[in-house]
This record gives sequence, C-alpha cells and structure tokens, in this order.
Amino acid sequence: MVVDSLSNHALYHSLSPRLAKALTHLSETDFSNAEVGTYPLEGKDIFVIVNDYHTKPKHTEPFEVHQRYIDVQYVVSGEEEFGYLPLANQTPLAPYHQEHDFTEFDYESNQDTAAFIPLKAGMFALFFPDDMHMPGTSDIATAVRKVVIKVKI
Repeated sequence: MVVDSLSNHALYHSLSPRLAKALTHLSETDFSNAEVGTYPLEGKDIFVIVNDYHTKPKHTEPFEVHQRYIDVQYVVSGEEEFGYLPLANQTPLAPYHQEHDFTEFDYESNQDTAAFIPLKAGMFALFFPDDMHMPGTSDIATAVRKVVIKVKI
C-alpha cells in the first residue's frame, strides 16, 4: 500500500508502465466536473471510475482485496478514511468473485488490528493484491468525489 499526494506521483512511475500511465492521467485530468461513470484508458488493462458518494461508518463496510487489478484511489474532493490490513492469514466472507475481481473480509473480526488512514482531497492510495482495504469510511457522513483507476497486473 502507498499513500501520497498526487504532486508526488512521478515517484511511483517506476513500479510499472501501466501504473505510470494511470498516475499521469490523474495528474493531467480535471475530474471535478467529470460525469460519474466508467471510462477506458487502455481497454480492460486500465480503466477509470468516477464516483460521488457519502462516506459510511466502518462497522457497516467489509474489507476487500483484488487479485487482477491494482487500485489507484484518488480523492478529488471531500475526505474519507480507509481501513488497511495485510492480507496474510485472513479468512474471506465468501469465495473470490472472479467477474468483479474482489474478495470481502469481515470488519468485526479485524477491527482491533486494522489501521484507519485519512485520505484527503489531492491524495491517492495504491492498493496491491496483498492489501486488504476498506475505502469510503468516516465517523461523520461526508460527501466525496473519488476517482478509482483499475490497473491490470
């Protein structure tokens, strides 16, 4: 997992060409007025999801992991927290969902060991396949505009 300001995106370009393309796209695009929806950047290898929502309480959300994609999550406006735990030795709530590339994990059994990290406007987080994460949470419901770029591994 990586958390940083978008102004530092070039520091992570060496991780992969696709990740570099995703981070560059974030830094060069004004998403403040973009339509909510899903947009291809490089077919199914890199695609962009623009979303508006209100944060939810931690106890109502599951943790998740992805096997085929790296999540690049960028907060355009608002603020949220995300939960984080390494995947090692965790038991999923259900089998891996192949079509949507996710496995969910229970909050209750992980609440004492999870770290919750703020993600403010202008910041991004990278979640790799071994990073259990719970995005979109806050103790107070807050409006958030977020862009998630899915980068195929």
